[in-house]
Amino acid sequence: MSISITISAEPRETRGKNEARRLRVRQLVPAVVYGAHKASLAVTVSPKEVLRILRSKTGHNTIFNLDVTGVEAMPVMIVDWQKDPIKGNLLHADLKRIDLTQRLIVKVPVYTEGEARGVKEQDGLLELITREVEIECLPEEIPERFTLEVTELMMGQSKRASDVALTGSMKLISNPESVIAHVVAMRAIEEVAPAEVAAETTEAASAEPEVIKKGKKEEEGEVEEKGKKK
Repeated sequence: MSISITISAEPRETRGKNEARRLRVRQLVPAVVYGAHKASLAVTVSPKEVLRILRSKTGHNTIFNLDVTGVEAMPVMIVDWQKDPIKGNLLHADLKRIDLTQRLIVKVPVYTEGEARGVKEQDGLLELITREVEIECLPEEIPERFTLEVTELMMGQSKRASDVALTGSMKLISNPESVIAHVVAMRAIEEVAPAEVAAETTEAASAEPEVIKKGKKEEEGEVEEKGKKK
């Protein structure tokens, strides 16, 4: 794997909410670098560059160079990040140092290809259950995605994690029996929904008296307390 992306970073001395606000004014966000048996390092990075990587084809599995001014330059991956729930702005990122000679565990998205025969010929529905699998491999072997051919699937048949074609020294970490996609009857889907709604309604109804009862106890307690004060 050739690492073609380099992001600049600055070491960060201070922490806290006030510092984070000041950084955002400068169009920067706080980040932490750790791993590779080295001490963690607090830095600041450009949120635009980090988001550009997260939105790329390889997403958070992208390995890129982080050049920390006056400290070190190293290959890293984005392992965690926080966004503003309303604006979607990046607030913080956790970066992990990567040893290019050591194996690592990553989650890779799985896509399906083709139209299942169970859908065309039996009026079934192709249901996607799992959208990614976890594998262990060398950094240079991390794939952009896996693709499963589902054309031959008939009603009741499925594709599992064990059907994902691994290459090189890749090793499957996910449960091999985990269902990625299967073809089911439309009627089965329709019957499950009302049952779930009924269960939720019953649950809510049984919970309501408890809330009322609790409220009454609290009110009675308040009245008794007021009586004592008088």
